[in-house]
Amino acid sequence: MAEWQISKSQGQCFGTAKPIAPGEEFFAALVEVEDTFERRDYCCQYWNEHKPRVYCYWKSRYPDPDKKKQLLIDDDMLVAFFERLAEETDQDKINFRFVLTLILMRKRKLKYNSSRIVDSREIWTLKVAGEKRTVDVINPHLNEEQIEQLSSQMGEIMQVDIEQ
Repeated sequence: MAEWQISKSQGQCFGTAKPIAPGEEFFAALVEVEDTFERRDYCCQYWNEHKPRVYCYWKSRYPDPDKKKQLLIDDDMLVAFFERLAEETDQDKINFRFVLTLILMRKRKLKYNSSRIVDSREIWTLKVAGEKRTVDVINPHLNEEQIEQLSSQMGEIMQVDIEQ
């Protein structure tokens, strides 16, 4: 399993290299680079003028270093990221989506319904909270260390503390 090295926000716009001031709104994005994701932050002006091509993004406000860190990602963004990973076939992305599934189950956004074996892979069927539809997720049978590692990487990407 590859380890994704996602850097934290550098406090500057990726497009202009200008600093993002504390309290200023910006767009944080994940960009697919080779077989991994890279986090890039964009000031609103650059984002609106250039519409950079990204895998997924969220709008946030740059934190004040003197204030307590707040969650920058809401549940809707996590669900959207989960949905974007649905058709991925790369094993690292399948693993990443599975850990995201566990987080969304803990947040009660997904509820386990059943499982089945397809082509020697275990597929979980989950109900989406508040909707009548279900989604399928491959269970890659990660060990506890792999889940912990992916949870940590997810937290770094999104600048949040993900409860284990």
